[in-house]
Amino acid sequence: MASAEFTISAFGDEIAADLDEQLRVLNELGIGYLELRAAWGVNVLRLSDADVERVQASLTAHNISVSALGSPVGKSPLLDPIENEVANLQRLGQIAQRLGTRNIRIFSFYPPDTSSNAHYDQHVEQAIASLSRLTEEAEKLDLLLLLENEKGIVGDTVARCQRILHAIPSPHLTFAWDPANFVQVGETRATDDGWPLLGPRTGYVHIKDATSDGKVKAAGEGDGQVAALLTHLNAAGYRGILALEPHLAIAGHSSGFSGPEGMAYAAQKLREVMAQTGCQES
Repeated sequence: MASAEFTISAFGDEIAADLDEQLRVLNELGIGYLELRAAWGVNVLRLSDADVERVQASLTAHNISVSALGSPVGKSPLLDPIENEVANLQRLGQIAQRLGTRNIRIFSFYPPDTSSNAHYDQHVEQAIASLSRLTEEAEKLDLLLLLENEKGIVGDTVARCQRILHAIPSPHLTFAWDPANFVQVGETRATDDGWPLLGPRTGYVHIKDATSDGKVKAAGEGDGQVAALLTHLNAAGYRGILALEPHLAIAGHSSGFSGPEGMAYAAQKLREVMAQTGCQES
């Protein structure tokens, strides 16, 4: 088995709206990758061709690469026509190609009633059908879809995420593990319970933690078992991204904010947990 190697990335829009400020701070923190969710206050899906060229010029100037597009695909009603999201994925594929990545973060759709997740099991098959359609399109476009667990989404718990991934064994769909999001749906032992089920399909990791009351924390400060997750990844020879998504100042519906100081703190805490678990930063 190859030795593990971890590359830190970050959601730059958690630092500032201005892209150059995002990249300047990442340079200061020694982080060479950006998960691009928004630039200049514009979501990545809504960037024009001219905007994308500006993004690429800024990335080149700061010597930073894009680890993934933090897209909103799948943060949409399950009952909406899936072809709407297929069209969005096609546009994101164009942007990804220009910015030098294949990775597109996606979600598994809002069920009709999000007041409680007690009934979400009945929506898993429809979510699988919609995600299968997106995965077929990703194969055509040679994209890798990163399916993130998220509260309020059909794929919120370990069990439902496992059902979805088991039903879609394509190499164009992988799992983006978010420890905090599991905690926020009541799964405070997600790593212990979920690693045997989700570990083999985990190809990307978002780094934020949370306490059982739902408050978002930096890595190692909550109940997300971040150290245990990194230990499993290390033992499995993981060679991939740890993307900082701290949400330390604002944990919003579709984004978050930490500011430069918050991102610096989040990076420090992640590196501390990495050192404690013997994870080598590339």
